[in-house]
Amino acid sequence: MTQALPPPSRGQRLLGYAIALIAGLLTTLTASPFELWWLGPVAVALIYLGIHTLTPGQAALKGWWYGVGLFGSGASWVYVSIHDYGYTGMPLALFLTALFVAAMALFFAVWLWLYRRLCGPRLAALSFAGAWVLGEVLRTYAFTGFPWLLLGSAHVDSPLAAWAPVGGVYLLSLITALSGTLLVELLHRRWLAAAPIALMWLAPLALPAQWTSPAGEPRQVALLQGNLPQELKWTPEGQRMAANTFSDLTREQDDDIDLIVWPEAALPMLEEDARPLLERVQANLAPDTALLTGILQRDDDDLFYNAVIGVGDVEGQYRKEHLVPFGEYLPFDSLLRGAIAFFDLPMPAMTPGPARQAPMQAAGLTIGNAICYEIIYADLVAQRARHADVLLTVSNDTWFGASIGPHQHFQMARLRALENGRYVARATSNGVTAIIDPQGRVTAQLPQFETASLTGEVTPMQGLTPFTRSGSWPTWLLAALLMVAGLGFKRQSKPVA
Repeated sequence: MTQALPPPSRGQRLLGYAIALIAGLLTTLTASPFELWWLGPVAVALIYLGIHTLTPGQAALKGWWYGVGLFGSGASWVYVSIHDYGYTGMPLALFLTALFVAAMALFFAVWLWLYRRLCGPRLAALSFAGAWVLGEVLRTYAFTGFPWLLLGSAHVDSPLAAWAPVGGVYLLSLITALSGTLLVELLHRRWLAAAPIALMWLAPLALPAQWTSPAGEPRQVALLQGNLPQELKWTPEGQRMAANTFSDLTREQDDDIDLIVWPEAALPMLEEDARPLLERVQANLAPDTALLTGILQRDDDDLFYNAVIGVGDVEGQYRKEHLVPFGEYLPFDSLLRGAIAFFDLPMPAMTPGPARQAPMQAAGLTIGNAICYEIIYADLVAQRARHADVLLTVSNDTWFGASIGPHQHFQMARLRALENGRYVARATSNGVTAIIDPQGRVTAQLPQFETASLTGEVTPMQGLTPFTRSGSWPTWLLAALLMVAGLGFKRQSKPVA
């Protein structure tokens, strides 16, 4: 039987909130560039420990402090975007960043409050881990979503990596959370908890090393990194710099290159204005070379799109489906525009592209696209991978500056390759530009903040991983069932941990 514990004193609660803040910091250290993935279960254990001695309100406050620690450290790049590139003074930039952190931390407060309202100590190791993952799902989709720094994203290089093609990032999160709660059970000398921990961490040794197989010969690709100053990009001088830089880098490529890729919005102009330049570039390409570029489009209804188009041996186009709030469109436009310089950047508001767009065809490849932020949405990328043999993501990570943001973004792109058993070609404005193989390994990479081109091979892949085939819903269902295991037992015993 579990032994009842008394409610914590005020001092103990304050200590618990401080530990929750530290647990958030530890979770940031699991992600790139630190990659201390083994801290993930530790962070979960610190939140789980003592949770059933708290009231729902106290649990919510503990969750909020965890979120402050996580986003205050792991999403600190928000300040760089607002201050350095949004032309906002330091006091206001600090305030807006703090407001963002405080708001995002509410996700943890909400699900921990619900957990304590609905679940008791019986089977708590299971129900808490299930609730954690359902909280991540909520954060992924509520209010347009922000699936950044999910627990599972840290495990692209860990012993758990082989689970990614099976159930994706949420299965990795569930295993991490279960490992943390079961570690606490072991601390309480409930030795049976050792068996599921061993099973979760040893089972990858028996899983297939590769779920997909080559569908053709490798293609030679060149990914161009312009490294243009963001503060000049949308000025006439910036337009000239972009046109000259990408034209020169393209002209330097060998004739045996099958596909050349320019990054997101490589040319700071509309497609209609860029067409003459693109036609000149095409005239100098080898006959069998295709070129893809990120570009802004305007249609006949005067709607604007963030898109990928091609010249040469290319069919189709892609318009970004999942837009970034405050980056590509402005919520509450009439209230915010004109109030702060950050909300008056010289870019038109984007319109989302249609769902389930057909893949592009280029250089003999069937390409599933994800522009910038979209690569962090596991199920969106899986939907593209079902109909493509290669994945392409173009991005402008200049907004992150020299922060940890680009490394986190790149790590999530690597996980998408692993989840779907597809090569990912990633072309960015100033890094991290790279080619990733179907096991999430980096085969070629450019240094950040350099003007350069990266050449390498991508191979079209056939077959679907279990995750690509089904998406995340099996893991979501499993997490819900685990949480249900703890429902209805709240009154059966006094709080324990």
